[in-house]
Amino acid sequence: MINPRQIEAFRAVMLTGGITAAAELLNISQPAVSRLISDLQYALKLTLFERRGPRITPTSEAISLYQVVDRAFVGLELIEQTARDLTARRSGALRVAAMPALGVGFLPRYVARFLSERPRVDIALRGSHSPIILDWVATGQCELGFAHTPIDHAAVLTEKIQGIPAVAILPPGHPLADKDVLTPKDFEGESFISTGPPALLRSRIDTVFADHDVSRAMRVETQLTMSACAMVAAGYGVSIVDLFTAQDYVPHGLIVRPFEPSIGVDIAVLRSAQVPLSMIAEDFLAGFIKEATRFRDSFLGPDGAGYGLQTVRNAEL
Repeated sequence: MINPRQIEAFRAVMLTGGITAAAELLNISQPAVSRLISDLQYALKLTLFERRGPRITPTSEAISLYQVVDRAFVGLELIEQTARDLTARRSGALRVAAMPALGVGFLPRYVARFLSERPRVDIALRGSHSPIILDWVATGQCELGFAHTPIDHAAVLTEKIQGIPAVAILPPGHPLADKDVLTPKDFEGESFISTGPPALLRSRIDTVFADHDVSRAMRVETQLTMSACAMVAAGYGVSIVDLFTAQDYVPHGLIVRPFEPSIGVDIAVLRSAQVPLSMIAEDFLAGFIKEATRFRDSFLGPDGAGYGLQTVRNAEL
């Protein structure tokens, strides 16, 4: 019966071309290599090397055997390299799902930067609405999900990212663009594009305007904040949407202004309650939080008019 040490000695002789060099490669004695090769030939009932003067030459059988042996060793080396890459977070696979507000702009740009530093990482990025994202994470189809709160599912852990503001958006040339910060009174009588229902952000916006006794002309309702941004950028109406979506439409002429009193846009990070996050997923999430903080600060400044980006785990919700 052959053993791994014999195969290792055979490969070393084939690689180095001689018993002495193979012994040095394996850090064992020359007689030990000779014995391993002799035992291997006996076990296989094959002549693997022929001696020609001071040198040995592999037989055609040895060459054929080496092709198989080398593939096996390459496979083992690949396993070791993959393990090292996983430990160093340089390789792996990650499946991520996100709501449209993140999935069409901010998140793909972050993924591109994340992958540029990790050429052996593969990412599958899905986009859908929050209930579907919840199902994907609960059933193991995605490792990470980004959805609107509230989220409640026994198989899913939730961390809420707080501190992302809703912002006011205006069409090019709108008189309100001269103001640095907009308030509910500024929207009195304005043609307003509303999002939802159902949507927590819609409820918060309506509550703020009701508390300030402001009447808007509710002319359009849409499920997607991208649609609201596109209409406002095209010159019709005003709205209040999440900062992520709004900034994507600034190149199209959209004017974005802070809105007070502040209306927070809470994003739930979803992950399995049964399976721990992979190291790649942990890196991805930590980087996302940092990137979102920089993004928010670039608009509001580090103090963010009272906003502070943070994550809140299930028990604190």
